[in-house]
Amino acid sequence: MKQNTLITALLVLFVFASGIAQKNAPVFSKVVYSGNDEIYNQNPLEEDEFYNPILQGTYPDPSIARKGDDYYLVASSFSMFPGVPIFHSKDLVNWKQIGHVLDRKSQLKVHDSGISMGIYAPDIRYNQYNDTFYMITTQFAGDMGNIVVKTKDPHKGWSDPYKLNFDGIDPAIFFDDDGKAYVVHNDAPNKGEELYQGHRVIKIWEYDLEKDQVIAGTDKIIVDGGVDLSKKPIWIEAPHIYKRNGIYYLMCAEGGTGDWHSEVIFSSDNPMGPYIPADGNPILTQRHFAKDRKNKVDWAGHADLILGPDDKYYGVFLAIRPNDKDRVNTGRETFILPVDWSGEFPVFVNGLLPLEPKLKMPQGVVNKTGQDGFFPNGNFTYTEDFSGESLDFRWIGLRGPREDFIKQTKKGVQIKPFDVNIKEVKPTSTLFYRQQHKTFSFTATMDYKPKSETDLAGITALQNEGYNFVFGITKHDKKYHLVLKKTEKGNTQILASKEIELDGKVQLKVEAKHDDYTFSYAENGGEFQKVGETVSGAILSTNVAGGFTGTLLGLYATHTNDVLLGQ
Repeated sequence: MKQNTLITALLVLFVFASGIAQKNAPVFSKVVYSGNDEIYNQNPLEEDEFYNPILQGTYPDPSIARKGDDYYLVASSFSMFPGVPIFHSKDLVNWKQIGHVLDRKSQLKVHDSGISMGIYAPDIRYNQYNDTFYMITTQFAGDMGNIVVKTKDPHKGWSDPYKLNFDGIDPAIFFDDDGKAYVVHNDAPNKGEELYQGHRVIKIWEYDLEKDQVIAGTDKIIVDGGVDLSKKPIWIEAPHIYKRNGIYYLMCAEGGTGDWHSEVIFSSDNPMGPYIPADGNPILTQRHFAKDRKNKVDWAGHADLILGPDDKYYGVFLAIRPNDKDRVNTGRETFILPVDWSGEFPVFVNGLLPLEPKLKMPQGVVNKTGQDGFFPNGNFTYTEDFSGESLDFRWIGLRGPREDFIKQTKKGVQIKPFDVNIKEVKPTSTLFYRQQHKTFSFTATMDYKPKSETDLAGITALQNEGYNFVFGITKHDKKYHLVLKKTEKGNTQILASKEIELDGKVQLKVEAKHDDYTFSYAENGGEFQKVGETVSGAILSTNVAGGFTGTLLGLYATHTNDVLLGQ
């Protein structure tokens, strides 16, 4: 009897403690993201036009596949969780995100990886001979390496990974019309044959569709260095093979994913080569123009081709739109251009001229971006009250599933704080949204009362674990304080703090105009008050912070606030 009483008491204590923990979890009832870039105000759309990029924010390394009238596009996701966002379209203009390819821990093992590790350069292809979609990629995490996953229907989820027996990065798969399959990828030169820093090769393998594995001993180098080895080209990568009129075409990125980035093309009579470069390379680049040009778009490359609904070719690729300090905060984004393939080789239409913000739509297409669930672009406002049955796919975690720390309630989304702070290379209790404009505001309404100085919840603007801002509420000397913290090179300092009453909900806002970021708050629907001085967003740029991602704006909570007031 005494034992039963003890068990009952322990259960009551557990329930009571759980209740306290839940009360100490912030609830975010509303988030409003609003983008207002000058270029879109200055270039309103005509009825037959759409904006480029088609995916704003950190959606790099796009790849595209087609089955019938359906188009599917994927992008790199690094250590974001879930991984590999996937979009669907009927017309190459209007895109809906239908989920993520890698949405389970068995597929994505990035729990202990820096933000710029994880998933690189996914390639998506449809094999008509077995009615199956393939997504092949490199996963720099969890001892995974190069992997492939499959599905009959991209709307219904993907298999667990098949681990592939080769090194290197940027794998792509090609299905020939005789039913055979091949894998191409970037690799190091043969041992002892490295000629300079950035010297890479493109290698091809035959692929066994029954075993989902490259065939040992079939590997062959088909490009050494790039278009012209004598000029010491760097980082030949992101290869794709296409077949047209009986000729095989190998398209690759060359020059590294920076200001010398480009796209080049080769051809062959055989999928295994030899591949001969086109005389007119590169077929896409922005590297030859003035660095201070207006409305600059740069770093164009890492492309993929597809036949459009109008029976004309199009190419998706990455590029960047730097801010007024020539820094990259929004990351590498997904662009599209028509491709002229009337001659022997494809050429991106106006891809060797400064890129413009608008394009003509394929004939018969109606621009519905931002409507009926289609992904918005240009200037837009996105409002989220978390009242849907499921979380919008735009919201992501870092290194671990969102479901591990969120709970959707009638009052909003509740974030269970982990004993992890934003600087640790572990899954964090943070729900992220990508920065998609150079001029934007991100406002979150939060209900929260911290219990101690190690509790903190609020918003964050993050480039990576070593470079970020945190703007949140904590407790010190039995009083509530709003603090603004900056982390640079892993070192954190408090930029400003303000004691607040915290009687009701609080709105927290970060807004930017190019490089200038400000943080402000409002209580009970009152006027916003700025906290601290305007700060430079330099630490949120890849120029300063390094890596391959763009700024993420997050709803953040932690039980391990590590830089305390009064220290």
